[in-house]
Amino acid sequence: MFDLRKQARQLENELDLKLVSFSKLCTSYSSSRDGRRGDSNSDTTPLLNNSTQDRMFETMSVEIEQLLAKLTGVNDKMAEYTSTPGVTSLNAALMHTLQRHRDILQDYTHEFHKTKANFLAIREREDLLGSVRKDIETYKSGSGVNNRRTELFLKEHDHLRNSDRLMDDTISIAMATKENMTSQRGLLKSIHSRVNTLANRFPAINNLIQRINLRKRRDSLILGGVIGVCTILLLLYAFH
Repeated sequence: MFDLRKQARQLENELDLKLVSFSKLCTSYSSSRDGRRGDSNSDTTPLLNNSTQDRMFETMSVEIEQLLAKLTGVNDKMAEYTSTPGVTSLNAALMHTLQRHRDILQDYTHEFHKTKANFLAIREREDLLGSVRKDIETYKSGSGVNNRRTELFLKEHDHLRNSDRLMDDTISIAMATKENMTSQRGLLKSIHSRVNTLANRFPAINNLIQRINLRKRRDSLILGGVIGVCTILLLLYAFH
């Protein structure tokens, strides 16, 4: 049992050192990526550094997983020893020691998986941002002809959209005017029928009504001409 506890403490010390170095590696990876994010003159060095850090990450991950597996095996052997019938009198103390080693193993395992997950998340985020920045730089470095063509397309699209909006407004005004004129037409018909009734009864009024009708037709023609000219001008402005 003494040899097993010695092995467990040795593995725990090694794991503690490895996890500290592993955490520093992940922190330095994040800091180095943040420091180089705005540097456009070091295109080769960052790639080399990132590749080296990735290899170190993979190597240290394997080493820590092997140490965790060894420590798990030692704890299992200590658990088997505590179940031996000959050590019943010392079972309580041994179980306390075994539980302490198990807690340490659990803490180290949790810390390792947490640090590893953070490293992978940072690397994935940086790779995604690097891809986006590369696409932006590629777009910015495109030929002037393509940029000019895109600008013209955008302007033409805005012009068409404005023309479409103006046409919708014109149609809305025309529909409202039509409804208003239809309403007025019904009202005028009603008034006209009443006036005709009075004119048939009084011949003197009939002459006056005829003059009014002539003036009304003339006003209608003038109003129709004005509306037609305004509509034509609006259409010309919309498609200009």
